Amino acid sequence: MDTLTEFFPVLLFFVVAIVFTLAPVLISYLVAPRTSGKKTLTTYECGVKPFGGAWIRYSASYYIYALIFIAFDVDVLYLFPIAVSYTKGAKAYEFYSLLAFVLILAPAIIYAWGKGVFTWKRKIQL
Repeated sequence: MDTLTEFFPVLLFFVVAIVFTLAPVLISYLVAPRTSGKKTLTTYECGVKPFGGAWIRYSASYYIYALIFIAFDVDVLYLFPIAVSYTKGAKAYEFYSLLAFVLILAPAIIYAWGKGVFTWKRKIQL
């Protein structure tokens, strides 16, 4: 079998991925309005007038909280196929694999909880 025909699906996937990555960037560059000025360069914080001298107003704990949320949100997506398989008559190994998966996630949640990642500390009192 010819090498090009064998790897054509991979090449096609690569080309489609590049197109789907660059197309939104190019479209937004062509369509987005171009304005500049003092108000354009100020930080927007939900309609509240910004305060302080930093460009980024969010603390690092916000980003840690968001990353942990995304990680566990994606992990929960793996639980849906297992829930569907239980309706079709589950086997014991499926339950034990689910239990192992949850037991691997549990120490990470306990560690993050112990570090205080899930408690939101407010730096500025309004």
